[in-house]
Amino acid sequence: MYSADGEVVATGGLGKSTYDEDNYNCTYKVAVDGVPKGERFYKVEVSHRGTLQLSAEEAENGGFAGSLG
Repeated sequence: MYSADGEVVATGGLGKSTYDEDNYNCTYKVAVDGVPKGERFYKVEVSHRGTLQLSAEEAENGGFAGSLG
């Protein structure tokens, strides 16, 4: 996870996946512990697929969702 300035502030990993046969997609749980508070927003990157931006409120409440294509 990156701060608004692009600095790595915490790392985490993908958890177990579930597959939705009707929609042909996988859903993964994501956990990132130790994210410091105080940023306006954060950026999340999974592997080398680019970053997704989320607000501080979304990060604190676990309200992250993204799509890898």
